[in-house]
Amino acid sequence: MKMLHVPLLLLGMLMASQGFAATVQQEKMKTCNADATAKELKGDERKAFMSTCLKAKPATQQDKMKTCNADATTKALKGDERKTFMSDCLKKK
Repeated sequence: MKMLHVPLLLLGMLMASQGFAATVQQEKMKTCNADATAKELKGDERKAFMSTCLKAKPATQQDKMKTCNADATTKALKGDERKTFMSDCLKKK
């Protein structure tokens, strides 16, 4: 009887991970679709945008940090002003 539990547990874990992956893809699809609609894209232009959008990797925290840091350096921010800018920048992106 205990031997039956292990395969069932593994099957359950596999199904749960596939469900999570589908949810992430669905969320990405919703976001890309909303962006295409907001830009009022139609036909081939919409198809090209959707293809590019769905292939794009989401920005990682490290990517955000690099971008925000570069922006703060360009603006020559220092001290508390830089801290505030970085905090706001990392929340937005």
